[in-house]
Order: sequence, then structure tokens, then C-alpha cells
Amino acid sequence: MSEQTHFEIPKDVRSMAEASFDQARRAFEKFIDNAQATAEQFSARTASVRAGAKDVGAVTLTFAEKNVQASLDYAESVLHAKDLSEVLRLQREYFQQQMRSMTEQASEMGQVMSRAALDAASPKH
Repeated sequence: MSEQTHFEIPKDVRSMAEASFDQARRAFEKFIDNAQATAEQFSARTASVRAGAKDVGAVTLTFAEKNVQASLDYAESVLHAKDLSEVLRLQREYFQQQMRSMTEQASEMGQVMSRAALDAASPKH
């Protein structure tokens, strides 16, 4: 076994293998490029969803603050009421105002939610 066998890949087979390798490399690079583009689009869409959620959260917090303040104001006014008829009047006014506020808040929240949904659904390029 002192004799070394020399194996050489035929030139045609080598050319075909190199071409296949180059084709595989290009396909892989194209796959990576597409994956990165998809990730960027997903990231942009996710950013839109996060921005929409942030808007919804901010509006919700504003509504909560207003509602709590209205309740505190109502409670304070009831504490200073002179008689039962004034308490009943304050209660009626408070409930009427809260119903108006809830209607306005529901409308505004619907608009904010619609904008957030449209932003999240719109294609980002």
C-alpha cells in the first residue's frame, strides 16, 4: 500500500458541482433577504400595534382620571348637602353627567380603537 491512489474529480462534474453550489448560495441569500424583509414588515406592524395600544392605554387612563375626579366631586357635594332633596338632586345630576361622559368616552374610544386597528392592518413598506 505504498502506492498512493490519486483521485481527481472530472472537470465536468466539478463544474456542475460548482454551479449547483453557486445556485444554492444564491437561493440561500435570497431566502435570507426575504426573511429579513418579512421580519422588518412584521416589526413595523408590531410597532403600529404597540403605538395603537399605547394610544388606547393613554385614553383609558384619561377617562379613568376624569371618572374618578367626577366621583370624588360628587361625593364631596353630597357631604355638603343640606337635606335629602339636595342629595337626590345631586345624585340625578351626577348620573346624568356620567351617562353623557360614558357616551362621549365610548365614542372617542371607538375612534381610537378604529385608528389603532387600521394602523395595525395597513401594509408597511
